[in-house]
Amino acid sequence: MTTLSSVRGALTSAAFALGALALLPPPPAAAATLDDPLPPPRPASVGKALLHRMGTHVRPKPGAPALPREVSALSWLVADVTTGDVLAAHDAHRRLPPASTIKTLFALTALPRLSGTALHTVTDTELAAVGEGSSLVGVNPGHTYRIADLWRGVFLSSGNDAVHVLAELNGGWKATATQMQAKARSLGALDTHVVSPDGYDAPGQVSSAYDLAVFGRSGLADPQFAQYAATAATRFPGGTRRDGTPTWTFGIRNTNRLLTGSDGVKRYPGIIGLKNGYTTRAGHTLIAAAQRDGRRLLVTVMNPRRGGGLAVYEEARSLLDWGFAAAGRVHPVGSLQPSAVPQNPPATSAPAAQAAALHREETGSGTAYSWLGSLVGAACLTAGVILWTRGGRHRPAYAGRFASALRPLRDRALRGRPRRPRPPSRPGPS
Repeated sequence: MTTLSSVRGALTSAAFALGALALLPPPPAAAATLDDPLPPPRPASVGKALLHRMGTHVRPKPGAPALPREVSALSWLVADVTTGDVLAAHDAHRRLPPASTIKTLFALTALPRLSGTALHTVTDTELAAVGEGSSLVGVNPGHTYRIADLWRGVFLSSGNDAVHVLAELNGGWKATATQMQAKARSLGALDTHVVSPDGYDAPGQVSSAYDLAVFGRSGLADPQFAQYAATAATRFPGGTRRDGTPTWTFGIRNTNRLLTGSDGVKRYPGIIGLKNGYTTRAGHTLIAAAQRDGRRLLVTVMNPRRGGGLAVYEEARSLLDWGFAAAGRVHPVGSLQPSAVPQNPPATSAPAAQAAALHREETGSGTAYSWLGSLVGAACLTAGVILWTRGGRHRPAYAGRFASALRPLRDRALRGRPRRPRPPSRPGPS
């Protein structure tokens, strides 16, 4: 005959098993590692953490020239185009409005998708959304243009009208912004958020000196991009025939004054292009690249705080001069190259240590506590079967006794179960 002693016996066996389990060594403690914040997921493969710290960073060797003191930009960077080494930087990952320098990312995205020899007749709809006060090259609806002419309008005149037409040919305004975002991520440019492909001021549109340098360097690797960016002046169709040949033309000049040497700015020796920009929110921005003695350097300058509208060019000039003078005399503080993901990351890596700690928590302690749950469940099932079999009016009383006997085991299990810490918050825009 089944009695209450049978229930107690079953619970005693379960308690013995649980007590033995409690003697197992606890899962490895990872609290110290998990409490350390994850470093931002950026692609700099040299001095990865350094570029994410605020302030100016340079690692001079003996005899290295001092950085120019007159640079007042909120953010700037000097890099070697060939190697991708960042020679010096100030707040390189600070997220700021990029103005028309974001057109470099637009070109990286759409230029390979649109044939330069193709013809297109512009419609009113394609130009309807051009922002008020935008820079224009002079694209007119009803006229037929070669795609190459429209790209010259983008690179030289920073024409938002040309950008809108090309974006529509590329799949539409929103689709192009989405493609640009994906392109930025593929290049390791993680500070950039694209809203308006032409760089027109839009809430949430940001980039950084680091990302703009990545775009400039990637563009220089494309001969077609590099040719457009290095063109100082050309003729643009004022009127066209159906086959795209112009009936008359007018001259356009590159708005990058370091390239043209105009309007109070001297042409920089060895300049090979890139792109400038300006909006009310962004201030003046510039990507500039130059070559000297077989070495190519690139600088990005975002929003100088002193000196007026020409300061962005003079500060870029000073940084280029410094970069060429510092050749071989500084250690890199970062890299524009996306870092390769190691197959076997070192144990000292903070992200790897955190991942390993989380894995140990989830697999080691998870296995032990799954056994604990199984034993408790088995005890419950055994006692339940016994109580049901016994039946009768004593069933509620036996159930109450069973619950009382099981409660200490349940409490012990809950006290021993580790809690997963909250993941650290990710940094937001600067």
